Amino acid sequence: MTFAVAEQVANAVLYEGYVLYPYRASATKNRLRWQFGVVVPRGYGDRPGGEPWTMQTECLVDGGADAVLDVRVRFLQAQVRTVEQVVDAAHDRFRQVASLDVDGASLAAWDEGVERHLDLPGLVVADLIAGERVVPLATGGGREVELVRDASGAVAGRVIRELWPIEAVVRITGVGLGSVTRVRVRIENVTPWPFGDDVDRDTAMRRALLGAHTLLAVRGGSFVSLLEPPEWARAAAASCDNQHTWPVLVGDPQARDVMLSSPIILYDYPAVAPESAGDLYDATEIDEILMLRVMTLTDAEKREARATDDRARQIVERSDAIPPELFARLHGAMRSLAPAAAPAPGPSPEPSTQPLPPDAWDAFATAEGQAPRAELDSVEVVGGRVSRGALVRLHPSRRADAMDMFLAGRSARVQGVYGDVDGATYVAVTVEGDPAAELHDWYGRYFYFYPEEVELLAQGSGSPLVHERRE
Repeated sequence: MTFAVAEQVANAVLYEGYVLYPYRASATKNRLRWQFGVVVPRGYGDRPGGEPWTMQTECLVDGGADAVLDVRVRFLQAQVRTVEQVVDAAHDRFRQVASLDVDGASLAAWDEGVERHLDLPGLVVADLIAGERVVPLATGGGREVELVRDASGAVAGRVIRELWPIEAVVRITGVGLGSVTRVRVRIENVTPWPFGDDVDRDTAMRRALLGAHTLLAVRGGSFVSLLEPPEWARAAAASCDNQHTWPVLVGDPQARDVMLSSPIILYDYPAVAPESAGDLYDATEIDEILMLRVMTLTDAEKREARATDDRARQIVERSDAIPPELFARLHGAMRSLAPAAAPAPGPSPEPSTQPLPPDAWDAFATAEGQAPRAELDSVEVVGGRVSRGALVRLHPSRRADAMDMFLAGRSARVQGVYGDVDGATYVAVTVEGDPAAELHDWYGRYFYFYPEEVELLAQGSGSPLVHERRE
């Protein structure tokens, strides 16, 4: 199999959200576990509002019926770790506790994740077109007890780890669509469910596939991007029905032989930043910020994080020991940009009516920490010209973001008029009545609108300044 090129990204998907800052079992955000790629037992998923009991991937293989597929299904199985303190070692009596301190070290109750996978190599596309392949996917249960002793050798407590069986099936089939084959990989959790509707979510999670995703590799063919399919494959790509998953090309950007079907929305050829010093289990966060936060934890908080999970322990130790030169790399990096596409034929755009001053680019380059901009004197808006200090009414029309709905019709104070490197002009404002308006102005953090979205208010409408108004 050729899944090595996808391993780093696939592991990031598998463990996304596994343990979150502040990396302690007692933290609220770490009490509701398992958010991504959850495939619950059917008996739990069929309830109104239940989580999905299936995951379905459909993708396109270009290469004819002789192409061969390798498929790997990966997920975590929840393993419940219970901590008990000794009451009477001679009579084997213990009581359950949230955590146990022994000789300065702690152990906390926690649900661990055990990696599981199912490999299905050498699937000939022609055979999949001829008929569905159904493969069972089962994991066993079990219970392990580990005694915890103090420095003197006396029993201080015990750790109990429990697993519950999971029964699932993987269904693989293919449909010929002209020059391509639509391949379907469907995962179904058919674990028996002898419980009523009132059972808690934790019971379902212990019988669920967690962080589930599918890897596919093809030999004698290639995959078609579903995000940017070529024109000839657009209809076939649109026919793919992906449920609770998102297939993208992964690995070498010059190749199309490996695909990752992820429960998290990704782009083609995702990659972990080379500057990243290790997993933080929150790919939506910035490594530098998370590590700075870990460094600010108290010794007691770090001790609890180490007790929560071995992966959390690694984060704390890595954050405490990271060399300055490696930490500096987390602050940012410049990437090489791909060449821009050639402009489409047609008339050239009209020149800006508000050209930038000759030294505008220098101003942009030296504006450390600020968005590229150059300050202009004034600009024509609805009702006249405005400059800094003018009182205006906001009429957002482009719906750039959700804030437009809240700011529509509000009065605002102009704090500047700016132009960008493309010649566009923007009116920077702070909203009247905002108690933080003065602070925003001090920081230079404004709302930006196009001139046609701004109306100059007449004299007497609250502005202490006099501005030209055109009737």
